[in-house]
Parts: sequence; C-alpha cells; structure tokens
Amino acid sequence: MLLRIFTEPQMGATYDDLLAVARRTEETGFDAFFRSDHYLTMGGDGLPGPTDAWVTLAGLARETSRIRLGTLMTAGTFRLPGPLAISVAQVDQMSGGRVELGIGSGWFEQEHSAYGIPFPSLGERFDRYEEQLAVITGLWSTPSGETFDFAGEHYRVSGSPALPKPVQEGGIPVLVGGAGKKRTPRLAARYASEFNVPFMSAGDNARLFAGVREACEEAGRDPSSMVYSSALVLCVGKDEAELARRAAAIGREVEELREHGVAGSPAEAVDTLGRYAEAGAERVYLQVLDLADLDHLDLVASEVAPQLR
Repeated sequence: MLLRIFTEPQMGATYDDLLAVARRTEETGFDAFFRSDHYLTMGGDGLPGPTDAWVTLAGLARETSRIRLGTLMTAGTFRLPGPLAISVAQVDQMSGGRVELGIGSGWFEQEHSAYGIPFPSLGERFDRYEEQLAVITGLWSTPSGETFDFAGEHYRVSGSPALPKPVQEGGIPVLVGGAGKKRTPRLAARYASEFNVPFMSAGDNARLFAGVREACEEAGRDPSSMVYSSALVLCVGKDEAELARRAAAIGREVEELREHGVAGSPAEAVDTLGRYAEAGAERVYLQVLDLADLDHLDLVASEVAPQLR
C-alpha cells in the first residue's frame, strides 16, 4: 500500500507552510503530496487566507524532485476545462511528469458566493463535470499535429491544437471519486486512472470499489487497470499523551478519530490501514490537518509505512 500526504490549506496555510510539508513528504519517503482545491475555510478564521491549488502545485513542481503532486479534488466549477487542461499540462512539464488531476463537480456553495463563482444546480454541475472530463482528456490525448473538437451542451471546442501536451508517459492520471452509485462509477470507468473514496468506512470502500469494477466490466475495461484509493484523516501518536495533543490541535476527539480515521498508536494505524487494504485500497491519502507538526509525518514514515510494504 502506498501512503500519500493530503493537506487542506483553506483551513489556514501559506505557500511556505505547504512547501515545508511537501519537502518533508519527499524526505521521509511518502509517495505523493496532494492538496484540496478550496477558497474558503470550513471552520476557524482561515488566516492568512486561501492559496490557489494549481499555483501552489506549480511552485512545488520546481521545489521538489520525486513525489507525485495533485489535487483532491479540483472543483469543476472553478475553471473552464480548456484553460485547466493547459495549466495542468504545464505543471506536468514543470515537474518532469509528476502531476495527477483529481477533479470533481464542486460542492461547497459558500465559497462560490464568497468569491463570485457561479454555482449551478447539482444536476447541471454534474452535467458540466462530465463534459469537462471529456474535454480535458480529449485535449490531452489528441495526437500531435491533429485538432480536437467537442460539441456539448455546456462547452464547445472547435479546431483546438490541443496544446501543450503532458510530458509523462501514458498521460496525466485523472482521479474521480465519491459515493455516487450510478454516474460516478460510469465516469470513473470511462475517464479515470484512479477511483477514490473519501472519509468512509472500510466496508463502504469495498462496496464502492465493487461498483466501479462492475462499471469497468460493463464498459469493456479491465477493472484491474483502475487504481483504487481511500482518503482518511490522520492522527497518530507514539503514546496516549501525544495522541491527545494531536487530536486537540485539530479540534477532534481521540475516540472519534479512532473510529473514523487512521488514528491511535502506530500499531493501531497499521491495523486500520490493513482493513482498507483488505477492502481493496491500493493507496491511502492521509489527511494532515496540523501543517506545523512535521514530526507527525516523521512518526508515520518511520513506524507505520515500513510495515505496509
């Protein structure tokens, strides 16, 4: 099982804060550094304010050398699909081919009203999301020297040179996720390299993974060609005092974290991750909420990750 670090900088972080976490992520052997794509905090004052996901990742692309970089999840409501495809392909080039695009339909209405971003109905957001996936992957996969066209209800592309191209072999991996029972698995089977289940039980992960495997089979795709992953909050301590301190720092209760996250002692974390591996998870995104606590990453890297290899 691969472990990836996942941050929520809308809760309060500067670029330098994120750079420190990304560098420690790389130094301690984790597979990837991912960040959310939000413009408004879900609690607290959020100071000093939001940072843009793809501006951040462009900077980190030049200041790291090994780790994968990506989003869980870029909001489809924030950017037009053509310019987003250009931005992500450029960051892929800047990183030497280490970028992944997690993209969803967008859900947090308050951040849209706070920054003047249109927020259509759920049905329209999902319709736009499906077209965005078609446009982005279509642009990236168009052979050099050819043009790309797309005629959708919400987006139309005509005679696009479909540039720039991603530099990584096989193209930029696209992540689709969520708990939808019909459209989400179908979209994952058609467009995604990875399917992610956020913050749910191991049993729910197994059920949702099975739905995506079934959608792959219906689409004529080998289900084993999909990567299956989970996202879970992280709170591990070498003893109960350290665990309680870390839980208090993120405003959570220890027992609630033990029930719903990767929490407790290193041994407990290994047991929890083992249950998700049995459910089919090949990667887990560890949600790190206290970005100043770099020792937290050191502990997991030294006492948890080696037992999962």
